[in-house]
Amino acid sequence: MQVYAEMFAALPDHPMQRAVDRDQTSTNIARRCRVVRRLLKPESTYLEVGCGDASLPFAVAPYAGEVIGLDVTDSLIDHEAAPSNFRFLLARADKIDLPDNSVDLAHSDQLMEHLHVDDAAAQVREIHRVLKPGGCYLCITPSRVTGPHDISVYFDKEATGFHMREYDYASIRQIFLATGFREIRFPIVVKGNWLTNAPYAFLRSLELALLGLPKRLRETRIVGTVMGIRALAIK
Repeated sequence: MQVYAEMFAALPDHPMQRAVDRDQTSTNIARRCRVVRRLLKPESTYLEVGCGDASLPFAVAPYAGEVIGLDVTDSLIDHEAAPSNFRFLLARADKIDLPDNSVDLAHSDQLMEHLHVDDAAAQVREIHRVLKPGGCYLCITPSRVTGPHDISVYFDKEATGFHMREYDYASIRQIFLATGFREIRFPIVVKGNWLTNAPYAFLRSLELALLGLPKRLRETRIVGTVMGIRALAIK
């Protein structure tokens, strides 16, 4: 986490940050917000883990009671434009500074792959702790089946750059179950539209079959849509 904080502070025009900026279009935010809104009530407390410039929490704010952005730095956030029900929390390596059972919905997008495996498990435990009974954690992360998705795509078969680990459906499910979540669902979402929850057995069989194919056949748009991991863990 310290690496990212120092990088963005020292190199605000870093190519990685420009890529993040390009991705944060109004259409993309609207689609992501539409998915999140399905899981919220007007009184809900929403936690964005790895909030970046807080574009998504700002968009979610009208549909929740409180929105909280958690990240290693707030240097990307325009606090003057923040909704009145938004607050920022500085991320710590081993703890989320929130009480037990205080959050209704936690969400992260393209974050978990940047954490060391031990840190990822610790973070999931913390998210489980702060969620209320019945609360949900929606985690979006790239699949190793179609990866690597970082710079190592040019020289390696596994993520070895800024992505510490890329997951598959089996490994992500194992982490969530091991940290206490009682149920894991796998939504299929296309352009912000939640189409269905796919059975784990089907997804796992499909990814095992895909792993037996040449990499070029795993890089199609259809495969990317199905294999891009979106896991909804329920406490």
